[in-house]
Parts: sequence; C-alpha cells; structure tokens
Amino acid sequence: MVTTARGRALGRGFWSRATPIAVRMLTLDKADDLAALVRARLAAALDRRLAFIDRSRTNAFRWVHGEADRLPGIHLDLYATAGAIRFDGDGARAFYVDQQDIARLVMDVGPRVELTGLIERRRGPRARAGRDMADDVAGRADDHGEAVLLAGARPPGELEVREEGLAFGVDLVHGQKGGLFLDQRDNRARVGTRARGRRVLNLFGYTGGFSVHAAAGGAAATTTVDLSPGAVAAAARNLERNGFSAGAPPQRHEVVTADAFAFLKDAAERGRRWDLVISDPPSFAPSQKALGAALGAYARLHRLCAAVVEPGGMLCAASCSSHVDAPAFLATVEDGCRQARRHFAWLESHGAAADHPLADFFPEGRYLKLVLGTVT
Repeated sequence: MVTTARGRALGRGFWSRATPIAVRMLTLDKADDLAALVRARLAAALDRRLAFIDRSRTNAFRWVHGEADRLPGIHLDLYATAGAIRFDGDGARAFYVDQQDIARLVMDVGPRVELTGLIERRRGPRARAGRDMADDVAGRADDHGEAVLLAGARPPGELEVREEGLAFGVDLVHGQKGGLFLDQRDNRARVGTRARGRRVLNLFGYTGGFSVHAAAGGAAATTTVDLSPGAVAAAARNLERNGFSAGAPPQRHEVVTADAFAFLKDAAERGRRWDLVISDPPSFAPSQKALGAALGAYARLHRLCAAVVEPGGMLCAASCSSHVDAPAFLATVEDGCRQARRHFAWLESHGAAADHPLADFFPEGRYLKLVLGTVT
C-alpha cells in the first residue's frame, strides 16, 4: 500500500531505491488480490496485440509495454513460443517476482500463444561515464547482459521467428535484445517499401533487420555495418535464410565488421555513395547529464551520414534516447546535413511499433524517434 506522509492510502504500487522513478502505481484502488489484477492485465495486454498482429506472418512482438499496459516497470516480449521479460530496476523485480510470482502468472496466460518458457533478460554493466560518444557505442556493442530461466524450458541457442513474413534468428540467452529490436518492426517495413532499386547502407545494423526488409523490398544492394563480429555473422545468416546471398563484395548484400564512424569517414574518402542510408545507433544519452554530448554526437554522426548519401537520396535516422526529444533530434539531422554542406528535406517521422503503445502520463515511453527525408 502506498500512503501519504500522514498515512492516507493512495493505492497499491511499489518503490525502488535506485531508479529515476521512485514509486510506480498499479492502481488507485485497494485491490486486495494483486496477483489476480496482474494476471488480468497480462491477459488484456495479449488481447490487444492479437487483435492486430497476424501471427502467421509475425510471431515476435511485445506482449507487455510497462506503464502503457498498466504493468509499470516490466517489458515482456514473445519470440515464437519463448517469452523474455525485463524489469526496470530491483524494485520492479522484487515486486513482480518475489511478491506476485510473475512467471507463474505469465505461464497461466501463455497457452493462448503456446508459450513454453520464460526467461529474464538482465542488463549488462553500463558504459563508463565521460567517454567519447563514438567510443561509448563501441564499448556497448557486445554488452549483452545475461538471461535467467524463470519458468518452463530454456529456449535453444537460436530460435527462428517471423516478422511480416520474413525469417529472423534470435538468441534470447546470448543475443542483445534477443537479436531483434522489436520496437523498430514497423519502421523496418517502411524502409522495405522505400528500398526498391536503391543501394542501401545500414549502420549499427546489428543482425540486419533493416537490411533484410530492404532486400525483400527490391533493393539493388545492401551494406550492413556493425562493430560486433557476432552481430555481423547473424546479419549474414538472416539475409541468407531469406534467400539473399551475403558476404564481402562482389556479393550484392555486403556485411562489414567495423565502427560506423570510422566506416563513414573511409567511405567518404573513397567516394562511396548510397541511395538510402539508415542510422540506428545505441542510445547516446543514457542520462539527462549526457544530453549535451549526445546532441553533439548525433550531429557529428548525421554529418558523416550525409556525406555518403547520393544527391537526391534518402537519410533515415533513428534515436532510442529518451532524453533526446523529437524536435531536438530532428535538429541534429538538419544541423549534421548542413555541416556536410547538404540540405535535408523532412518527409516523415515515426516512433515505436504499434505493440509499444504510449501513455500520456508516461512521457518516458516516447523514447524511439525515426525521421526520414531526402538529402540534396
């Protein structure tokens, strides 16, 4: 029970010592049976997803998106028949695991999607403060954290899932975010519709999600760049499992292990150009204190990107930093292009996929931003 300093009951929730949000409320009512409440909200969240997700084409999606599904402090993803849950801090873990036995409640609802097991994804150590943003990205490239089995069977090394009819491998035990960033699913599909006949560069490409959608959309060629050799190898497998040969040139679908900043500098010096450049880096602003450095890093990155866009081509830039709002991020794209003596003409902006809903009372949920425009 959460109360005022004078003891007046405010509702039911939990407290966390170390997270920026100290108290998270589940209900303003008395709610004696919290387990029944959590189970009902798990079921309602699943109902909402199954109302618009065609599981014959897409069987990897976010089942619970924290506050927006009235289950604050947890994110629950489904990959085929395996569930992966993440808690926002020790307070959320203690409440949902120790007090509510969340694994049992998830498995109770799980038969509707043939759930066979649930693991907890735990974050790895945070990058050291004060580092250059480019080095910070490099330092987190293989920061996968760990996975702990909570219920059922541990998933095998690599599962194959479907996204809009395309096949992807995910490793929930060893892969960062399982190998597929579900919040970008709708944006990957949008890129696919823009890719026909274009040469596509996918920076911070991880396991090649944008590249696979671009190839399926008829891209003339794709280049996937990531610092992690394991991610690049997974990107090659994902391209090949969808019928696109991947590797080093002369393959149409090139995969490169490299730091994205260094790759862009080298490409510009060699005069390489692409018709569509996608930039989707890890968060540059893990805290409000890092905001100033993050904005500078984004502008520098976008300057380098603009330099390799074919005149009249497109730049698709994304940010997952919740501390960078949409206007500030768009400004870094425009400023970066201007520094490269190019002009960015905005076409459209988007956020996370539909299974990552927003809540007006939780602005932190508006973390993902993607802008698309032409560069002349």
